[in-house]
Amino acid sequence: MADATRTDRPARSGAARSRRQPDDGSAAKGQDGFKLDRWVKQFLPKTLFGRALLIIVTPLVLMQAISAYVFYDRHWEIMTRRLVHSLAGDIAFLVEELRPPITEEAVTRLSERTIRHFDFELAWRPGDILPNRQPITLFDDTRDAMQEAMRSKVRRPYVMDTDSIDRRIEVLVQLPDGVLQVLAHKKRLFSSTTYIFLIWMVGSSLVLFAIAIIFMRNQIRPIRRLAVAARAFGLGRDVTGFKPEGATEVRQAANSFLQMKDRINRQLTQRTEMLAGVSHDLRTPLTRMKLQLAMLEHAQEIDDLQADVSEMEKMVEGYLAFVRGEGTETPVPSDVAELVADIVQSERRDGPPISYERPDAGEAALPVRPNALKRAIANLIQNAKRYGKHVRVTVVRTGEQVEVLVDDDGPGIPGDKRAYAFQPFVRLEPSRNPATGGTGLGLTIARDIVRGHGGDLTLETSPAGGLRAVVRLPI
Repeated sequence: MADATRTDRPARSGAARSRRQPDDGSAAKGQDGFKLDRWVKQFLPKTLFGRALLIIVTPLVLMQAISAYVFYDRHWEIMTRRLVHSLAGDIAFLVEELRPPITEEAVTRLSERTIRHFDFELAWRPGDILPNRQPITLFDDTRDAMQEAMRSKVRRPYVMDTDSIDRRIEVLVQLPDGVLQVLAHKKRLFSSTTYIFLIWMVGSSLVLFAIAIIFMRNQIRPIRRLAVAARAFGLGRDVTGFKPEGATEVRQAANSFLQMKDRINRQLTQRTEMLAGVSHDLRTPLTRMKLQLAMLEHAQEIDDLQADVSEMEKMVEGYLAFVRGEGTETPVPSDVAELVADIVQSERRDGPPISYERPDAGEAALPVRPNALKRAIANLIQNAKRYGKHVRVTVVRTGEQVEVLVDDDGPGIPGDKRAYAFQPFVRLEPSRNPATGGTGLGLTIARDIVRGHGGDLTLETSPAGGLRAVVRLPI
């Protein structure tokens, strides 16, 4: 039994390998298909307007190409053969009418008849020989068809010239006694249908292309307005004057956006009103506790209780400020650099020295909630003052955003604990000064306010060796 078991294992492993082989091939094919999709996407337009226009223009171009192919392959060939055979047949008829000996009078009489019936002019060159030149100066298809028709109907040497005489085709036919000159109108070989078709095809394509551009611009405009409104709302700015318009699907998306905006604003309003009541309800018993403790005799236990009550007040205020997030303030256009300069000037009154730099002279104005943003940056500066001996604040504009950098030379925060530092009521006592106060909401409130403006707050290592807080605000 043991030997049978051992012999079965290689068989199963081989079967497993055979089953895995198609999977490897399928994976390779899938990877090749993915690469092909990426290669195709490199040449596709990036905007919705460009892609929609491509969807409209591509069938139009294909239709025009197919129409042109069918026209030149069928109509052009049929019309050319009919025209050249008609011209060659008329020339053959004239050659047969001129029986030797050919005289000028006979050619003149025949020319009068051909002018009336065929629109031909005839001339006789007795004793002349055909010139040594190319027999025809036309398109290859017309030349081949004319040569075939002349060989089958006229059966005599000939030379054709389409350029020397305006609006006329000269055909020289070699006869035994001389050369017969036939002047025919160019419409006997060229049909205006070709040029009319080309002009109509190009003109209609341009008209349809212009209509498509106008139509697509009108369809894309509501989508762009919806995108602008959504971005403004995401940045914490007021969305005014936005109305649903455009196609049914775009109107549905716009109505859904307005409903979402109203629900979010209503939720924020309800949260603020609820917290205002909670603030009043919590502050009242704390105030009574402080009064009762103040009326008691001084003792170590009483002092400890008073310290606990004061800490509870700070925690309640910090918690309420964190949840409220200054969301009721209206955004106004403000110069972030000037706003930060005012904060730095106020924070220089106590604590370690603070330096302020603004390397670029460009304007850094954008709609913000001034009081909320001041509070966020002030929290960062106060945090840097608490743990560092020197603070440096910098405002720079990089591309489409404004950055506020707050550096200190303190102990910093390890990289693996920086995300943890943003959680509410978290104090990293092992890495920061354990003697400091605070409720652990400074960074949380600051990031909440910055994200309310559509930006973000991150922590990095400062060039001075401490912590760098980076506030990024989109313009």
